[in-house]
Amino acid sequence: MNEHTATVAGVAVDTRHWIGGARVGSPSTFTDVSPIDGRALAGVARGSSFEAGAAVAAAKAAFPGWAATPRAERARVLHAIADGVQKRSEDLAQVETLDNGSLLRSHRRGVMPRVAHNFRFFADRLLALSLDDFTTPPKGPGPVNHVSWDPAGPCVLITPWNAPLMLATWKVAPALAAGNTVVLKPAEWSPLTASLLADIAADAGLPPGVLNVVQGYGSEAGAALVAHPDVCRIGFTGSVPTARRIAASAAGHLTPLSLELGGKSPLLVFADADLDLAVDLAVEQYDNAGQVCLAATRLLVEESVATEFTSRFVAKAARLRQGDPRDEATDIGPLVHPAQLEKVDGFVRRAVASGARALLGGTPNTELGGTYYRPTLLTDVAQDSEIVQEEVFGPVLTLQTFADEDEALALANGTRFGLAATVVASDDERARRVTAALVAGTVWVNCFFVRDLRAPFGGSRASGIGREGGTWSFDFFCDVKNTVTAPGS
Repeated sequence: MNEHTATVAGVAVDTRHWIGGARVGSPSTFTDVSPIDGRALAGVARGSSFEAGAAVAAAKAAFPGWAATPRAERARVLHAIADGVQKRSEDLAQVETLDNGSLLRSHRRGVMPRVAHNFRFFADRLLALSLDDFTTPPKGPGPVNHVSWDPAGPCVLITPWNAPLMLATWKVAPALAAGNTVVLKPAEWSPLTASLLADIAADAGLPPGVLNVVQGYGSEAGAALVAHPDVCRIGFTGSVPTARRIAASAAGHLTPLSLELGGKSPLLVFADADLDLAVDLAVEQYDNAGQVCLAATRLLVEESVATEFTSRFVAKAARLRQGDPRDEATDIGPLVHPAQLEKVDGFVRRAVASGARALLGGTPNTELGGTYYRPTLLTDVAQDSEIVQEEVFGPVLTLQTFADEDEALALANGTRFGLAATVVASDDERARRVTAALVAGTVWVNCFFVRDLRAPFGGSRASGIGREGGTWSFDFFCDVKNTVTAPGS
């Protein structure tokens, strides 16, 4: 690597910031390391309040022109970005796999097509909704209400390390479609594909300053961005403690927030469930080494089928292949960073010390090097224990049993989170009762991780504020205005 450009998986990645349509360096850098083997990938520009301020200024200067750009032209540019993502999908997949350790096959088959789809969906949704031309006719003589969705202004979007590009574009695409300008701050543990996205957007004809990328290490750049008085919207996906700091900072200017936070989601298995399906769905929670906010990490199983379910689950999960995420045969790769490995292992060690029993895994996989943690299942856990109440964000599941529906719901709703839940049951009436009583932003019945961009996504309680997707994203990224016109005017 040199001062500005690293070659990652054969792909040249410029690791400076992207501000106002140009690459901008910083006096210092930080080292980005691959979790696969601990190898240094790149020196990345370490942003400060100076670069944060420059990026917001660039976004503010570009906003009037982009907001005034006709919707059809904005949609055309977003489709061109999607074309660029598709053209470079293999580069993006290879770089992101090395950067955060997620499976290469998942990127090729699902993630990168979804990244392109994010841009196409919101481009088409913008045109279909006719956001600035909606009239509510009066009933009888009276005024006419004309409702418009006006672009809000510069938006700061802070994205996580577990699905860097997909979750970045999930926010960037609707913000740009709505006519806003963006400052994107990617996570320091997986910063590289955000830099490639800037290149793709520029090649697609996105005007300078409309999308800016500020890299950072620690909190300096992010803190300066969310406190900036010219920022009109803040979108964040990440942890509850960081969200609290962002909300406190944003309160100074009453900047609207969209917060998609953590989860401690339950998977409820009733006695009438298809146990093969239940086991398959439960094992699926180890996807991305458990680094998925939606993962149902709490397995709640009716007592009468708990022994059979557990036996089948352990047998199936034990066959999962852990290893290099670039290998097509691998099912589970590494955790993203040594600090995350230490965190996950700490949770498990404390749980075992408190009486939990590991039916599967329970230790780092030191045979592989890197930051690998074995798929783990813990039982004999108390409802009020740390391992049940707090988000681990690793391949660690807990198993609890329940006697009846009331106890199942008490256990399921018995945390401060409310992001998602999964119900496995054959009785449709029971499934309806249970889903109605669950506190969760998304509930899956006899399936998992089925996502439709037209549907709302977000959490309840400590799992977040607001909803994203479909029209909900436009509602957040716009100022909704009602113009009342007198009859005959």
